[in-house]
Amino acid sequence: MEIKRVAGALGAEVCGVDLTRELSKESATEIRQLLNQHEVLFFRDQPVEAAPHRDLAGIFGPLQTHPAYGTVSGFPEVMILESTADNPSKIEVWHSDMTFRQHPPSVTVLRGVVIPETGGDTLFASMTAAFDSLSSGMKRYLEGLVAVHDFAHGFKESLAEPGGRERLEDALKKNPPVKHPVIQIHPETGKKVVFVNALFTTHIEGLPPLESAEVLRFLYQHAVLPEHTCRFVWRPDSVVLWDNRSTQHKPVNDFLPASRRLHRVVSEGDRPY
Repeated sequence: MEIKRVAGALGAEVCGVDLTRELSKESATEIRQLLNQHEVLFFRDQPVEAAPHRDLAGIFGPLQTHPAYGTVSGFPEVMILESTADNPSKIEVWHSDMTFRQHPPSVTVLRGVVIPETGGDTLFASMTAAFDSLSSGMKRYLEGLVAVHDFAHGFKESLAEPGGRERLEDALKKNPPVKHPVIQIHPETGKKVVFVNALFTTHIEGLPPLESAEVLRFLYQHAVLPEHTCRFVWRPDSVVLWDNRSTQHKPVNDFLPASRRLHRVVSEGDRPY
């Protein structure tokens, strides 16, 4: 494999591997090591169909489904993320995937299927770099704090649509608010990472509301400083793997009225600690 770093904080483009075929044990181990090192990996020209896409994510652990997205026929693990002029994406903010779960995803594998001619990039930010660049006093303050993450908060726009609450009623019942540490220890690297995000985190337990809101506002801004980020320009059959435990990402929805369609598979992670 040939590795080319794309930014100082995180991100590497990987060449010389065919993701459409079953990976050898050695290749799977190498990809896992590269992901721990770079946090997000970019692959080009990988026409990965649903079955190998599912199997690729499976090397990182059991797979999760999602209550709010459609899926590829016959593959409930392969979610369809589609944004069109008639049904634009409602997710505009930086986030980690599915932190409303007790066991949020460890790794996300995303493939570009329909890509607009211009626009539609994805931004990534290292929560390891975000923690490392905090002052020592702020690190001490944050460690030991616990935040609440809520499915309903992340999907409030969908719930507000006509019939939205009825459509997501089952998801609401199965996904009550959960608590995660504000600073998580990565289970494989042992590094500390910031683990709150603007999409799903509602508040920090035990703090007055104003203090909680101000601390979260600071962390959301600090986490995505340009020095912590990289940017990926999609092409059809691009594949991106990212560590959901140590990164955040943000779609750039600047391509309408063109359409964008991505397929996503996520592997289940440990309970954050």
